[in-house]
Amino acid sequence: MDCLFRFAGQRAILVFRHSDVRERSRWATSHFSFSSRCQFRCALAVIVRLSIMRTAALGLFCGHNWEEKTTMSASVSAATKPVKKDSVPEIIAASMVGTAIEFYDNYCYSIAAASYFGAIFFANVTNPALAQIMAFTTFAVSFLARPFGSMLFGHFGDKMGRKKTLVIALLTMGIATFLVGCLPGYEQVGGVSVIILCVCRACQGVGLAGEWSGAALVATENAPAAKRALYGSFPNLGAPIGFFCAYGLNLLLTTHIGQEQMGAWGWRIPFLASVILVAIGLYVRARMSETPVFKQASEEKRTSKHPLRDLLPYWKEVVLGTLAMGVTYTLFYVLGTWSLSYGVKGLGFQQSEYLLLQMVSVVFFAIFIVVSCVYADKVGRKKVLFVTTAATFVFSFFTPFLLVHSASHILIFLCIGFVLMGGLFGPCGAYLPELFPVHVRYSGAGLSYNLAAIFGGAFAPTIAQALVNSKFGVAGVGWYMAVMAAVALLALFLIKESKDKDYTL
Repeated sequence: MDCLFRFAGQRAILVFRHSDVRERSRWATSHFSFSSRCQFRCALAVIVRLSIMRTAALGLFCGHNWEEKTTMSASVSAATKPVKKDSVPEIIAASMVGTAIEFYDNYCYSIAAASYFGAIFFANVTNPALAQIMAFTTFAVSFLARPFGSMLFGHFGDKMGRKKTLVIALLTMGIATFLVGCLPGYEQVGGVSVIILCVCRACQGVGLAGEWSGAALVATENAPAAKRALYGSFPNLGAPIGFFCAYGLNLLLTTHIGQEQMGAWGWRIPFLASVILVAIGLYVRARMSETPVFKQASEEKRTSKHPLRDLLPYWKEVVLGTLAMGVTYTLFYVLGTWSLSYGVKGLGFQQSEYLLLQMVSVVFFAIFIVVSCVYADKVGRKKVLFVTTAATFVFSFFTPFLLVHSASHILIFLCIGFVLMGGLFGPCGAYLPELFPVHVRYSGAGLSYNLAAIFGGAFAPTIAQALVNSKFGVAGVGWYMAVMAAVALLALFLIKESKDKDYTL
C-alpha cells in the first residue's frame, strides 16, 4: 500500500506540471510513512488530496485559476438568485398613481388658467385677451422648470433607485399644488401674487419632471419582454384618469355653486383636494419594491455615480426622443387647455357643457392608450407611432372645419383628437426608456420627456391663442399642429426600433 501511494505521488509530479501543483505533490510523497494502524486512514486522505490537486491542475491547464472559478460560480449563483417582484396589481398602482396625480394637477391648473387666472392674478390688465395670454404664460413656467427637475431626480433615480426618488417627487409635486390653492389674488397683494404663483408652478414642474420617467421605469423594468409596451401603458393611463378627476370635479363644482362662485373661491377646491390623492400615492409607493432590473444592475456594480455626465454620449437619443414626442404635448394641450378657453370665450359654450364634451372624449384617450401599446408589442413602437403621427398631420388641416359652435362638431374634433392622442402617448412609456441603457435610463427618459414638454406643450396654449387673435385664425392652430407632426415624423424616421432590445443592459 505504501509503495502504491508513493508511486501515485511521483506520477502526479510528472502529470501536474504547474510549479504550485508539483510542490504539493512532492509534499504528499514525502509524508507517506504509514504505520499499520493508520495506513487506511492516510491512504484515504491522500486519495482526496490528489483528487483536489488533479482538479486544480486541469483548471490551470485551461488557463483559469481555481479560486477565480470558485468565485465566479458563486457570482453566477448569486446573479441567478430569484429577485422579488411586485405583483401586477402593485405595479399598476405604483406606476399609475403618481402620473394620475401629475395630470390631475396639470389639468386643474389648465382649467384655472383658461377660466379664472386672467381675472384673479392679472386684474390690472384691461385687455381680456392679453390677460388670458399672460395667464397661459404662467402655465408655461412649470415646463421651463422641468429640465432641472429631470436632471435632479434623474441623478438620484439612476444612483439611489427608482422607489426613493419617486416618493420625493410625489411629495414635491403635492405640496406645491396644495399651496396654489392657498394663494391670494392680485387685489390682495398686487404683483407679488403672480411671483408666488410662478414659484409654486415651478416647484410643481420640478416634482412633475421626476414623476413620469420613474413611473415608466417601475412599469417597464418589471415587465415581461413581450409585454413591455403594455406595461408601459400603466403610468400613461394616469393621464386620462387625472383628466377625468380634474374635469369631473370642476364640472361638479361649476354645476352646484355656479361660474361666479368658482371665480371667487371655488377654483381653490380642486388644488386643496389634491392632498387626498397625494396621501394615497405615498401609501402605495411606500409598499412597492425596487425594480428587479435596477437591483441586478446595482448588485453587478453597473449603476452610475455621475448619471448626467454618463448621459452625454447619448445626446442624439435625447434630441430624437424630444422631437418625436413634441407633437404629443402640442395635441395634448391644444385639446385639453386651449380648446376649453376658445370654446367658452370664442364660441360661446357654457363651461359645464364644454367640460362634459371633453370628459366624453377622454374615454377614447384611455382606450387607445392600451390599444396602441398592444400593437406596439406586436409590430413595434416605431410603426405605431409613425402611423399615428401621420394621421395627426392629416387631422390638423380639419381643425377650422370642426371648431365651430356645434356640439356635434366639437365632439367629433375632441374624440378624433383624443384617439390620436392615445396612439401617440401610449407607446412612449416603452420607447423613451428603451432609448437608454439602465445606468442612465431615468435621466435619459426623463430629460427627453420633459424637453418634449417644453418644445411641444409649454407654449402650445399661448401660441394657439396668439394665432387665433392674428390674421391666421383657427386655421393657424391647425398649421401649428401640422408642423409639429412633421418634425415628429422626421425624428421617428431616424429612431431605431427598440422592441427586441435587451432591457437589462
